Amino acid sequence: MKDIYDVIVLGGGPAGLAAGISATKQGASVLIIEREARMGGILKQCIHDGFGLVRFGERLTGPEYAGRFYKEMLSMGIDHIVNAFVTDAEKTPDGSFALTVQSAQGIKFFHCKSLVLACGCRERTAKQVFIHGDRPAGVFTAGTAQHFVNISGYMPVKKCVILGSGDIGMIMARRLTLEGAEVEGVYEIKDTPAGLARNIAQCLDDYNIPLHLSTTVTRVIGAKRVEAVEVAKVDEKMKPIPGTERIIPCDSLILSVGLLPENEIAEKLGVEIDPATKGPYVDQTFMTSVPGVFSCGNALHVNDLVDYVSESGDLAGAYAARYQPGRRVRVKIDYDSKKFAYVVPQYYDVMRQDDLTMYFRPRSEQKKPAVELCVNEETAKRKKYIHLSPSEMEQLTLKIDHPVTRIALKMEV
Repeated sequence: MKDIYDVIVLGGGPAGLAAGISATKQGASVLIIEREARMGGILKQCIHDGFGLVRFGERLTGPEYAGRFYKEMLSMGIDHIVNAFVTDAEKTPDGSFALTVQSAQGIKFFHCKSLVLACGCRERTAKQVFIHGDRPAGVFTAGTAQHFVNISGYMPVKKCVILGSGDIGMIMARRLTLEGAEVEGVYEIKDTPAGLARNIAQCLDDYNIPLHLSTTVTRVIGAKRVEAVEVAKVDEKMKPIPGTERIIPCDSLILSVGLLPENEIAEKLGVEIDPATKGPYVDQTFMTSVPGVFSCGNALHVNDLVDYVSESGDLAGAYAARYQPGRRVRVKIDYDSKKFAYVVPQYYDVMRQDDLTMYFRPRSEQKKPAVELCVNEETAKRKKYIHLSPSEMEQLTLKIDHPVTRIALKMEV
């Protein structure tokens, strides 16, 4: 292991592994830094299948998917360090980056020409969604419950309520049912599900687990351990409707109430964060507002499929390996925030003529909409959809081979 690298990747999950492999294939010297004891990120505990359909055309489990990248990383001899935390990061006067890393071997110092942030995301907690009541044992995030069952071999619940219809929440509804627990129901505060349609069918419908829309948990009841939860219907402003409350006896509440990109290092480096995605603003090369700092995977925005996480890692790693300081002229990509929840990338560097792949989510459910990608006031690509949902990310790819002055994403409904 050296002290100076061309590219350092923070995070050894699917995005970080893909970025490290891609940068190495471009001829860069690479170091991957992972805070856990093993590479693979959250995939290590995702023992269900369904991963890799886009990238490999196969139904793989999470460990199988991560294992393919891990084996490739080892075969390429890429330097990596586990059980390591970046405690400080700064850009030096010569434009490179200096990292201070706390590891099992003590404090280490590394330098690199470019940095890839692939730190993934974390789950929202009960405190972040303002559930009333005491704080008894038995309140878990879905990821924590998944770790207990799939990694530690512990059964943390007997009868539970799941708040939030995110994918991991629905997957855990099925997993806990298979292990003998009773899942009373999945409750979603919005009037539409938050997860993929296939998970509603395979995880809830197939196991007769009810999904309650426009309903939320308003109170946790219990002293030392959860004894019950109170649920209530909500109005169009997501406020509980008086008189609709009911008490559900249970020993656990499992939360699947959203994910937040991990960007503490990005903020330390002065990277600008998009309030819509909670990840960095980037251009088509996945470079952030700080030259030489790239972002990918769930640290950039929360993806539905791990295949797209790896795809962004591929691109970010390749661009990071080829990065050279120089002039950038970036135009902001315009979109109607009333129709789109977010769009990534948010900028296009007109000094380059790269192909542009847009990732976006609609603000609300739409039937038979048309989405247009406009360049220089002209429609460059138009696609009609049967259905668009906030729970499913979409993408449009456009080949650009001429000067660009303006880009806009539009939706006709």
